[in-house]
Amino acid sequence: MDAKNEDNRSKKLSDLAQRLRLCQPYLSVNDFAATNVGSYDRPPRAQTDRRAAVLICIFEGDNCELRVILTQRSSTLSSHSGEVALPGGKMEEGDRDEVATALREANEEIGLDPSLVDVVSILKPFSMKNGMVVVPVIGLLFDKIAFHPTLNKAEVEVVFDAPLEMFLKDENRREVEREWMGEKYLLHYFDYEAEGRKFVIFALTAGILIETASMVYQQSPAFVEMKPNFWIKPANKC
Repeated sequence: MDAKNEDNRSKKLSDLAQRLRLCQPYLSVNDFAATNVGSYDRPPRAQTDRRAAVLICIFEGDNCELRVILTQRSSTLSSHSGEVALPGGKMEEGDRDEVATALREANEEIGLDPSLVDVVSILKPFSMKNGMVVVPVIGLLFDKIAFHPTLNKAEVEVVFDAPLEMFLKDENRREVEREWMGEKYLLHYFDYEAEGRKFVIFALTAGILIETASMVYQQSPAFVEMKPNFWIKPANKC
């Protein structure tokens, strides 16, 4: 790729970083640093075992499209084995905040050096039926070539990436209707193939990526979301 295209790619991600920092549906990373994470309704520190964070790591592909890094969990795990997920996991006592959790987990799971990730935004948390609160952290990977995946095979079988825009399209998508506390909602399933392997991206991971894509591309998905009522609804998109 020539220098001109490299400059264009860098500008695209830089512009996105600037816009996402200005559009905070939850709380900016600067607010985290300035307030030591004290300005939003985080539960007491003793309850960190009920909080988790995931990293939505976006980079620019060879065709200048925005792509997101995903993993397929190990088939030997006791929960959610073999499912597609964003890098992430439960908050640990030593983690300063959810940003630290997301970066630590991505480093442990797939060898993503935190210094390569420019964290630009944090989405409103998703509350699960089991009481777990998941905070999505958006980070940009400007230098994809510098990322050399090193998988923790006990947790991750495969690391791959997918175009972020696909989570706004009705292509290769199906849905299943469920009900919770008398209200119906939809679980979305996105079928995707990479390097001869077939993946299904669904449930919470799909919901987070639909929300992220809507904010990044500043448009609504081409289908009805019908979110679960136990999820905390994100603030208005920019």
